[in-house]
Amino acid sequence: MKKSVLFSLTCVVLASSLYAAPKKLRVVGSWSSLSLYKEYEKPFWKKEFVKEFPGTKVRLSSLGQIKLKGAAVYRELSKGTFDVVSTVGDYVVSDSETIAGLDFPTMANDLTVAKKVVDAYKNTLDEALKKDFNAKLLAVVPYPAQVLFCKERITSLKDLKGKKVRASGWTVSSFLDGVGATGITMSFGEVPQALQRGVIDCAVTGGLSGYSAGWGEVSNYLYPLQIGGWDYVVTAMNLDTWNSFSKDEQTKLLASINTNIITPAWVKTNYETKEGEKCLTGQDCSYGKPNKMKLVKVKDADEDLSKEVLINNVIPQWTKKVSPEVVKEWNDSIGKIVNITAK
Repeated sequence: MKKSVLFSLTCVVLASSLYAAPKKLRVVGSWSSLSLYKEYEKPFWKKEFVKEFPGTKVRLSSLGQIKLKGAAVYRELSKGTFDVVSTVGDYVVSDSETIAGLDFPTMANDLTVAKKVVDAYKNTLDEALKKDFNAKLLAVVPYPAQVLFCKERITSLKDLKGKKVRASGWTVSSFLDGVGATGITMSFGEVPQALQRGVIDCAVTGGLSGYSAGWGEVSNYLYPLQIGGWDYVVTAMNLDTWNSFSKDEQTKLLASINTNIITPAWVKTNYETKEGEKCLTGQDCSYGKPNKMKLVKVKDADEDLSKEVLINNVIPQWTKKVSPEVVKEWNDSIGKIVNITAK
């Protein structure tokens, strides 16, 4: 009898250790209108995750559904209101300036460099999320390159002097200040009318997002320098929730996210960056009728100027907002990849 009871207890302990994952997960995905959510986040959390963790029920929503602005969604993550949140890094830098170091304007002008930057900075990001939001880093995925739409003719960055440009965050505004423009804060949906009425002269966003939102119908010139960086979506899990998974489950979860979200989404971003440019400039467009914007070739002089502005304007402002330890970590990781020393 004792052996039977002991055997039963052993089975219960083994079963609980084999499946330690929580019974429920409240997940907030990124913007539901974009491919990252539709093609990768939603299928993962509603299908793949449930296959691998059948004892966990997932309730999925998106940023648009929860209607929390800026860093508020990560603040709720830190409290445990949500278990997982995917949001744009730029949205939360007010509460964690370390995150801003991931995506400075024009720092990574192709996806190969961008991937190296992300991989190099992961440990620093993970520590920042832990300290500032009681969270564990799960994934970093870029949106398409954040480029410049202008109504009036431009041929280089110098033509932005005196112009009002819709910016997506303080680092972009700082960059624009460095070339003599004025960064304007404005919601995405207000931009087409503001361009049409001359309230702003130019605006920064992803090419395909701008095409879908009609920016190409009220702008005439597309400048494909990544003035807005890559607008990385950072996915994090509440640390208490993360710790409720067993070590084996944590390893399995990260591997599955890498396979089902990170790897294919990076490939998709490369495609969408190229496709956005085509759709805006009268080339073959798989998303609909192309616009007729003029593509302005990025000059070597502008790449030199952008690095100068980054070093002299943007990064010095950032180093004042973070600790010396974070600056050192940035220099030892991203700095070595892009050949810049933050001071």
